Amino acid sequence: MNTNLVKGFNDYTGEKAFKRAKVKQIIEDTFKLYGFEPAETPIIENRSFVQGDNINDEAVSDIYKLEDKGKRKLALRYEFTFQLKRLMKNKKLPYKRYQIGSVFRNEPISTSRFRQFTQCDIDIINTKTKDEAEILSTISDILNKLNIKFTIYINNRRLLNEILDDLGIKNKSAVIKEIDKLDKLSEKEVKQNLKKYNAEKALLIFKKPKKYFEKYKAFQEIKELEKFCKLYKIKTEFLATLARGLSYYNGTIFEVKTKEMKETIFGGGAYLFNNIQCCGYAAGLDRLSTLAKIDLDKNQILIISLNQDKAAIELAQKIRNQNIPCQTFYKKPSKALEYANSYNIPYVIFLGDKEVKSKKIKIKDMKTGKEQALSNTQLTKFLEKLKN
Repeated sequence: MNTNLVKGFNDYTGEKAFKRAKVKQIIEDTFKLYGFEPAETPIIENRSFVQGDNINDEAVSDIYKLEDKGKRKLALRYEFTFQLKRLMKNKKLPYKRYQIGSVFRNEPISTSRFRQFTQCDIDIINTKTKDEAEILSTISDILNKLNIKFTIYINNRRLLNEILDDLGIKNKSAVIKEIDKLDKLSEKEVKQNLKKYNAEKALLIFKKPKKYFEKYKAFQEIKELEKFCKLYKIKTEFLATLARGLSYYNGTIFEVKTKEMKETIFGGGAYLFNNIQCCGYAAGLDRLSTLAKIDLDKNQILIISLNQDKAAIELAQKIRNQNIPCQTFYKKPSKALEYANSYNIPYVIFLGDKEVKSKKIKIKDMKTGKEQALSNTQLTKFLEKLKN
């Protein structure tokens, strides 16, 4: 039996798992603060639904294709947004939902790109520019809480289309996909690719300063978004070459970058579903967990029962009632201390006949090695301090 991981898939345990859980909690709590409600959707959908009208998009072409016993053509979800077409039906608008879960893409892997990854999504169904600014505000809040330095880049698909129309370029969607590769390929390579569409002249326009683009009608949407972002105290940077690969975007688009990682950490924009204007984004938990600079909760306690199982269980329940993680250990103290060290448990309580009779609990700080005997009152104060 081959128990090795399949390429592009990962196990998470120990500190990595604890950190991912805390990052996920920070993200989820932020979504809730802005009034987004949770949703859960199937991992497997009908292939035609997964592919939608965007079958030539790179992400769509990388879906995992399946077939069940009934010969039905199915696929693993590659993102959450397409499933909103079903979720949004009969919902009172605006409908604000978030979802955190696994998505799958059969694509080349790297140190920060996997084939199964946890995606964190929010979307608002029925949006205006002020809602787009609110969505960007959730990004700013999350990254500040995770102590990640970032830049929010913004652009607009209508502006891209207007520029290409002005240049007389026909195959706009194909050209936009090539422009989107500027962060992956050299400018020379992108220019070569654009020659197929007689569109290499577009690169000269996109390199112009921001002031140049004010002559385009769609640039007013950029200015309006910037106005509302100022109300949220969010800094954004206009990037004319920002395109976003998925073809369903129809207005504002944005990506969030950090100098600590080459890949995008948040990406999204405005799109039309069922003739309703929407906006949302996706962020990878894997990348955010790698970048996050947060302290993990280190307040777990291990109780070593020295033939005092009843007292150990009662004390463990008392500690858990204080919302402090606690577990009991029924083997030799040497084994218990070895166990505590292996799992980085910071505090160990010894509970034997002596402690029960004296009503004083012996607790050891595993980091300093210091031991102290605490009365019930002192233990209560110690637990209160841990909580804070």
